[in-house]
Amino acid sequence: MLTCRKTYADIPFAHRQHRHDGHCALIHGHNWAFTLTFGCSATDANGFVVDFGKLKFLREWINTHLDHACVFNADDPLRATLLAAAPDAWKSYVVESCSCEGLARHLHGVFDALVREHTGGRAFVLAVEVIEDSKNSATWDVRS
Repeated sequence: MLTCRKTYADIPFAHRQHRHDGHCALIHGHNWAFTLTFGCSATDANGFVVDFGKLKFLREWINTHLDHACVFNADDPLRATLLAAAPDAWKSYVVESCSCEGLARHLHGVFDALVREHTGGRAFVLAVEVIEDSKNSATWDVRS
């Protein structure tokens, strides 16, 4: 299968791992990057899996939902309290799990749906790698 990859880098947002037994239980931020691996049923008229110049909708989604946000687990017992304490101080995004692994899985679902919608189903997302501060990463890959 023909594939291609695109990376969205330097995305600042915070999260907290409320179940963690160490400092990761505190709200803290990282600079994140997402590398998406695209596949297709057939290339476009230019022979592209995806036209990188026509993926602005992905950057817009990232900017709207994650840039300078605080990502919370849906079951975080302090989420509602924190958000209510200063509602104008937060841009929040809620996921099942805000770990690298959880974000990779969640973002695959989001990005795959957007790519399929914008390409009429011709192209899709095979994998999403979530990179935390260029040191740690996790990948959700539908091929494995």
